[in-house]
Amino acid sequence: MAPEVPESIRFLFEKEIGLGAWSWGDRMVWNYGKGYTDGDVEAGFKIFLANGLNFVDTAEVYGNGRSERLLGQFLKRAETPVIVATKFLPFPWRVTKGSVVRALKRSLERLDLERVDLYQIHFPSPLMPIERSAEGLVEAHRMGLARAVGVSNHSKNQMQRVYTVLAKYGIPLASNQVEYHLLNRSIEKDGLMERCRELGIRIIAYSPLAMGLLTGKYTPSNPPPGFRGSKYGSLLKEIHPLTQLLASIGQDLGGKTAAQVAINWCICKGTLPIPGAKNAIQAEMNAGAVGWRLSEDQVLALDELSDRITD
Repeated sequence: MAPEVPESIRFLFEKEIGLGAWSWGDRMVWNYGKGYTDGDVEAGFKIFLANGLNFVDTAEVYGNGRSERLLGQFLKRAETPVIVATKFLPFPWRVTKGSVVRALKRSLERLDLERVDLYQIHFPSPLMPIERSAEGLVEAHRMGLARAVGVSNHSKNQMQRVYTVLAKYGIPLASNQVEYHLLNRSIEKDGLMERCRELGIRIIAYSPLAMGLLTGKYTPSNPPPGFRGSKYGSLLKEIHPLTQLLASIGQDLGGKTAAQVAINWCICKGTLPIPGAKNAIQAEMNAGAVGWRLSEDQVLALDELSDRITD
């Protein structure tokens, strides 16, 4: 039985879906500037809000700070409140708890905010002890710069160590943001998902569409561009049966897309998926993944095919 969620982090558990802002300004992975612009990104952001959604996740490293700056600009023009999450990247020269607070202050300048709703350690660093980064989160929380604190890409053991430090100060560990989708279910198998349930930690699922592979729009002859194509292109033939099943289930549900089914699968697993959106069309598609649920049989069918493909 999961513990009662503290009031201070309940806002995270009330969300079905969020918006990931990794692609905002990112040229290396997402080819920012080739096919989409700041205007396209803001149009997607507006559609996201218009659908009653308001949790946006960014990071200082996305677009070398451009993602945070864009979000800060969009917030000024937003007509509804937005819940903002960002992240600290442990560069090799950042080895003190004070570096966490200093980085957050710079993020707040780019966002033009007095505090963020969620501040996360982006990755654990071999040069910065887990406990020290946790102490940095404590300082950020105590100073009122972060409403809640979390981690990202932390293993079960690493997450537990952060949780233990925060607990000494009466601060809950709000979340662990990890890669999770039908092609990567490692958190189900290594105990992290179950441990999060036991401790009342929200799993934020990034790349719920496996960087676009689960949308069905790519084929072996039409792989995603750039980095994504070189890294994942060889998988496209293998996963074709899975994207077919996603599309088939979507048709059975009255015309949902393969992408919407893949995102809803993450929701059904108890996670908070944060698909990205480069434009209004993608944002509208993401919004169509909420407000309904796959059946247990549909989830099971996807699980079984996923296991056969990824094992």
